[in-house]
Amino acid sequence: MTAPKTPEVPEAPDNPQSLREPGGQPLVELDDVAKYYGNIKALEGVSLKVYAGEISCVLGDNGAGKSTLIKIISGLHRHDAGRFLVDGEETALANPREALDRGIATVYQDLAVVPLMPVWRNFFLGSEPTTGAGPFKRLDVRLMRETTRSALLRMGIDLRDVDQPIGTLSGGERQCVAIARAVHFGAKVLVLDEPTAALGVKQSGVVLKYVAAARDAGLGVVLITHNPHHAYLVGDRFVLLKRGAMAGSHTKESIGLDELTRQMAGGSDLEELSHELRRASGPGPAGTP
Repeated sequence: MTAPKTPEVPEAPDNPQSLREPGGQPLVELDDVAKYYGNIKALEGVSLKVYAGEISCVLGDNGAGKSTLIKIISGLHRHDAGRFLVDGEETALANPREALDRGIATVYQDLAVVPLMPVWRNFFLGSEPTTGAGPFKRLDVRLMRETTRSALLRMGIDLRDVDQPIGTLSGGERQCVAIARAVHFGAKVLVLDEPTAALGVKQSGVVLKYVAAARDAGLGVVLITHNPHHAYLVGDRFVLLKRGAMAGSHTKESIGLDELTRQMAGGSDLEELSHELRRASGPGPAGTP
């Protein structure tokens, strides 16, 4: 897979930057949202705003509530408290299909692809165009091949062959195909679940480049990650979760990478642990500090 230095992306909506100005309307907004499973608090008091042409990063360790947040935004689960707004309208999505109809596309870490099917078939999976009528109705394979190839090229993704099984692509290439698919099918909000978690440095860089390309195409992107370095490379806003609660909310202008990493790693809790470990180790042997 080869990619040009500056990916060519679909034409962005008229002046998406205007939606990023103070007072602009977020595409998606969570206001003090909570989710409970019986007496277990999965999320509580979480707020998030997603603007067109911006990347909002949600950071947290395992068990922080990132997966629950994804399920609420994607329509898989309903929130139990707070407000969930799409285009300024308060809503509670009934299912993932309704989320897609409202322009919210979610790309999960496992990608939900069929490895033995070609790239073009996975690109249109569940939305296959047909040609003919009645007993002569069939899949429009030619259209799907051509559309897949052109949609990938618009994102700057030049695959060797769209007929090859998608399982033969690298993890980074599959993530890029999933991003291009969401852009092609008209998503306004793209939710990415740990897209670089299982990738090496080079492939992670390729995926982050296309995440930025989706932002530049005018989409609002929610990047779920536990890697502050990846988040800071492309992110505009950062929400930190800890044990299902908000641990911080920052814009890129208000926080540096070192401080974001410190807060992500535990902040004051980590410093307290360091002091406890030093006290537990006690003084060294005679003659040593």
